[in-house]
Amino acid sequence: MARWEPNAPERLSRAALELFAERGYENTTVIDIAQRAGLTKSTFFRHFQDKREVLFGGGTLTSILGAAVAAAPSTAGPFEAVACAMEAMGREAFTASRREFSARRRSVIEAHPELREREALKGLALTAAMVEALRGRGVAELPARVAAELGALAMKIAYERWSAGEAGEFGEAARVALEEVRAAVTS
Repeated sequence: MARWEPNAPERLSRAALELFAERGYENTTVIDIAQRAGLTKSTFFRHFQDKREVLFGGGTLTSILGAAVAAAPSTAGPFEAVACAMEAMGREAFTASRREFSARRRSVIEAHPELREREALKGLALTAAMVEALRGRGVAELPARVAAELGALAMKIAYERWSAGEAGEFGEAARVALEEVRAAVTS
């Protein structure tokens, strides 16, 4: 093993992405991922439950969304609170330095049904985090669910555009997508 280097989760994610692209998801093991990252199998399992989770960041995005909705200005309505959360995603998770990784990640996920299923489950968890945070702000159940569902749709659209290089910063792509979704619903 190489001497200790920081950021094991990032190294494992990058190694997994490379291997999934080279060999396919089905033909890559946790041991392969750990070895490519210069780490051990036990280090892998300290950070991730299984090889699917290595591309999904644990609960990081869920935490960012929930905290940002909760921290939105008290005068913000449900959609504005969701917009604040998307801006936080752009600052904390979907930065310019992550765009290439995100584009490759998206291609790998689209090519593997098991990863597409995990992506869908992750989307449900993100939506639930927004609903919970909105309810914590005193928003009634139905408006919280509607704002969160529309926010999740806008986030998906923004992520697709941003990772494909069709948009500048993620936060701006998310604001545009959220307005487009709102306009589509009200037209």
